[in-house]
Amino acid sequence: MANQIDLNTIDLKIEIIKKAAQELLLLAGSFPSVEKNTARILASLKMLELNVSDVVPLQACVDK
Repeated sequence: MANQIDLNTIDLKIEIIKKAAQELLLLAGSFPSVEKNTARILASLKMLELNVSDVVPLQACVDK
């Protein structure tokens, strides 16, 4: 039997990581390596949002 995937929990974790990365970017000031690497993290999180977070509302419709 396949494991059930909890998209709501995954979505929540993505949001938590995104907020932490945004805070880190603000704290980075003019520290170039932190700014660039944090921007990469945020870009990866955007892809996760497109793959997961955008699907969560659709899953709620299917589950009804």
